Amino acid sequence: MTAYIFKIISLLGGLALFLFGMDTMGKALERQAGGKLQTILAKMSSKVWKGFLLGAAVTAVIQSSSATTVMVVGFVNSGIMTLKQAVGVIMGSNVGTTVTAWVLSLSGLEGDSFLIKLFKPSTLAPLIGIIGIVLYMGKSEKKRGIGTIMLGFMALMTGMDLMSSSMAFLKTEAWFADLMISFTNPLVGILFGAVLTAIIQSSSASVGILQGLCVTGAVTYGAAIPIILGQNIGTCVTAIMGAIGANRNARRTAIVHLLFNVVGVLLFVVVFYGLGFFIDWTFLSAPVQAWDISVIHTGFNLAATAVLLPLNGLLVNLAYVVIPREETPQKQELLDERLLATPAVAVQRAQEIAAMMAADAAKAMRLAIGMTKKFDAAAMEEVAALEDRTDRYEDALGTYLVQLSAMNLSVHDNRILNTLLYTISDIERMGDHALAVAKAALEIEEKKINFSAPAKAELAVLERAVLDVVDHTVAAYTSFDLERAIKIEPQEQVVDALVREVKSRHVRRLRDGLCTVEYGFVLEDLLTACERTADHCSNVAVEMLQVSEGKLEAHEYLNALKAGELHESAAFAEQFAQYKAQYAFPDEK
Repeated sequence: MTAYIFKIISLLGGLALFLFGMDTMGKALERQAGGKLQTILAKMSSKVWKGFLLGAAVTAVIQSSSATTVMVVGFVNSGIMTLKQAVGVIMGSNVGTTVTAWVLSLSGLEGDSFLIKLFKPSTLAPLIGIIGIVLYMGKSEKKRGIGTIMLGFMALMTGMDLMSSSMAFLKTEAWFADLMISFTNPLVGILFGAVLTAIIQSSSASVGILQGLCVTGAVTYGAAIPIILGQNIGTCVTAIMGAIGANRNARRTAIVHLLFNVVGVLLFVVVFYGLGFFIDWTFLSAPVQAWDISVIHTGFNLAATAVLLPLNGLLVNLAYVVIPREETPQKQELLDERLLATPAVAVQRAQEIAAMMAADAAKAMRLAIGMTKKFDAAAMEEVAALEDRTDRYEDALGTYLVQLSAMNLSVHDNRILNTLLYTISDIERMGDHALAVAKAALEIEEKKINFSAPAKAELAVLERAVLDVVDHTVAAYTSFDLERAIKIEPQEQVVDALVREVKSRHVRRLRDGLCTVEYGFVLEDLLTACERTADHCSNVAVEMLQVSEGKLEAHEYLNALKAGELHESAAFAEQFAQYKAQYAFPDEK
């Protein structure tokens, strides 16, 4: 009895190490891939086969079909991807996840040659672990990431090896042999595989456990095939759980994942076991090896894809039968919390939404400034709508970024996150000032204010400078282009100088009786909005430069820049002179 207890402890310890290694390696691979995962998956063409290839590639990289599928559900819920595009990716993820089984099948290698001994887990795992810990202890983030992947792989293979050796005692147990015989019943085997995979929420892990059982010699092809079929159904549970609370298209995506696996299993059962009435499948009673498990796992998914990929439209139609269309438009979550499961993807999504927010603020300012020349009621409504949208963007981003800040992010993603946290309020304020300009334009229209020709010419120069600094800021912010960001501060300084000059010239016209005090109130509103808009552009650019580099505080940076204490101070002075010449006022007469 004591021997059994120790063997079970060893078995469970191996399973724990195996699952820990798989989780560690998968998360480290995700971090290394970063936001590229979203770029790869989201920018899909209408070609389903292309989605299949990309889905297989991404899943092979991150070693988790569940993670890929949940990510796809989040993309569909956010409107990044269509249901039709998702179908191919889902099929590809089922094939991509079989790569893990091929890696784990190394435990079944036998032979005395040097290469075979080298690739056995008992030799390969420690070797990879030694290299991994050397890299992990380095200072480079990239090397530490690669080291983490290798350490995860070491834990994965060591756990697999420990499980296999711990299970060896089962080969002499009559009850285990009877259990394996019961799994030769297709319904029992499929149910067991589905339940096991649903519990641990990883088909790769459940396949690994099955490969570990092969060491007993009691697992036959007749037992292994139904269990593998069930594992493909059980892995759908993660996507179904992830789709709870999502919009209808996202739920249909999870249904397509389930339908693909269920229909594939049903077709296989009908064809394979149907032929069994006419053909004696003698190999079903033969013991299966770890390598054979990989062949069956990959073979089934490739066969299912070959049959169902051309019928992808049928799967989509079935999903619409299960979840019917609705009359009202579906609400799309721009920042889906499901993407938080892959933090690097969530950071990139937040960056995209922040860029959309900045583009809206810029569009609002462009429309508002246009109204100072010719008022347009429709444009006024659009500016108000854009300003309201930037408010909602800020609220959503603020909450989402705080959630993301608690995640384990790479240094690069963490800097992007901090930059977004510091800048979204400035972007929102730019929208507010656009609305202020629009309200000033409305006042000009209602009071029939007509500025003098010199004042109009001066305002035209100032407004052109403001629009340019806004456009340059949005362009730099959208692409996180630090070279562009460096040029924002000189432009902001020029806008400040222009505002001071407009005020000075207005005072002179007041003194000469060429303008009225009433006009001055409206002019002051316009000048304040323009100046503060440029200030917020400066804030965005400085935060991009400073937070991304982990350097000085924003105010310290600006003071040092203007005092000529930084190496970029000379370039700042030169650019300021260029912009000042570019936005010169007409001479006063």
